[in-house]
Amino acid sequence: MSADLTRSTAAELASAIASGETSSVEVTQAHLDRMAAVEPAVHAFLHVDGERALAAAARVDADRADGKPLGPLAGVPVALKDVLTYAGAPTTCGSRVLEGWVPPYDATVTRRMLDAGLVILGKTNLDEFAMGSSTENSAYGPTHNPWALDRIPGGSGGGSAAAVAAYEAPLAIGTDTGGSIRQPASVTGTVGIKPTYGGTSRYGLVALASSLDQPGPCARTVLDAALLHTVIAGHDPLDSTSIDAPVPDVVGAARSGDVRGMKIGIVRELGGEGYAPGVEQRFREAVEVLSSLGAEVVEVSCPHFSYALPAYYLVLPSEASSNLAKFDGMRFGLRAGDDGTRSAEEVMGLTREAGFGAEVKRRIILGTYALSSGYYDAYYGQAQKVRTLVTRDFEAAFAAVDVLVSPSTPTTAFRLGEKVDDPIAMYLNDLCTIPSNLAGNASASFPVGLAPEDGLPVGLQVMAPPLADDRLYRVGAALERALQERWGGPLLAQAPELATLVEGVAR
Repeated sequence: MSADLTRSTAAELASAIASGETSSVEVTQAHLDRMAAVEPAVHAFLHVDGERALAAAARVDADRADGKPLGPLAGVPVALKDVLTYAGAPTTCGSRVLEGWVPPYDATVTRRMLDAGLVILGKTNLDEFAMGSSTENSAYGPTHNPWALDRIPGGSGGGSAAAVAAYEAPLAIGTDTGGSIRQPASVTGTVGIKPTYGGTSRYGLVALASSLDQPGPCARTVLDAALLHTVIAGHDPLDSTSIDAPVPDVVGAARSGDVRGMKIGIVRELGGEGYAPGVEQRFREAVEVLSSLGAEVVEVSCPHFSYALPAYYLVLPSEASSNLAKFDGMRFGLRAGDDGTRSAEEVMGLTREAGFGAEVKRRIILGTYALSSGYYDAYYGQAQKVRTLVTRDFEAAFAAVDVLVSPSTPTTAFRLGEKVDDPIAMYLNDLCTIPSNLAGNASASFPVGLAPEDGLPVGLQVMAPPLADDRLYRVGAALERALQERWGGPLLAQAPELATLVEGVAR
């Protein structure tokens, strides 16, 4: 185990805590100290819950001292995206409209982590209500990429990915609606998993688009992600979309990493024009590695993937306009203009004007229009038909191959502010990830190197059939082992030290 506890993997930390080599309190304090040192530069967290974290860590240490059995991740710190509730901690969803709201209950994902002995460090930054691809839409300021502080960390879950990449937390929870776990993982050189839709509970997740949202793990290694996946996954009667089926053996797959005999399909439509040369180069090299490890690689066509992006940007805003209607200043959260002279409708309008940011307003307006009388069939109805066609493309492809692969994102991390005034350019960042959300199948992003042109991380996306999440981990583990042998260690070891970056920005 590393002498610097923040550089150790979650699996290493859990083992050391269970054996008494170190304590959960020591591990937690080390991460809180790291956060204090780098948070001014990274801004991955919206709320740090140090006192409760240390108390939870002390309980784990007491259980170990008493000889009680510990879970596989007991005592290990984790960061929680601020769109999942944690009783007693603020949940803002990155929005002014929920500023100061403290939920009285835990999300199922939160409760399962607490029951397993994980230590929640705090709540991470995100694009407002998870609407964005850069974490620049947060009402509380952007998060910075630990590889280059002038670059975006991806979105909407940039805070969770940045916390892991900056060694502020060994594990984090994100949510993926159109790529919000995988895209940040790709641009920060970390591992991000979108489980099968219904594989992890959405209870306590503040909904953006209910048919698309899915919580999942963020980590620095494939095994760490698998261990966290196992903790949070499984049927939940509180979530009507939860699948009542056994959790795939993702830990066994992560330990195996055997791709011999697997048939891997390269999606023809997710490549070519618009993709950075370095992204294409690292993707092709990673595919060659998989081939050298015994996988059979073929090209697969999914023709309706070309229509996934426009379909998604009708389905998501439509569901968002419905889900966000509850933020009206009447029940909880912000209330503006209530001076006794205005009607309820005027107060609602002023509250939403003050509480919602530009991107949220944009999507609510688009979604309300798409659902309106006379336009429903032309827009939302047609988008749902395209969704069916995308799902059928997946089904046809998975009848021929075990998994599909593509770049996770068309480019590496772009500069903060570069695309903030161009919504269409911003939406194109999710080009590769959106099809899996529309279909509900499992998918993940794994680091495969640095782009030659800018030295920033590149991710490879792996897509598997529903409830075949273990296939993601087989491929990811195989890549991780082979590439780390080539690199001489983890990709994140090549990242500049944050202190150096901060000094450079100051100059």
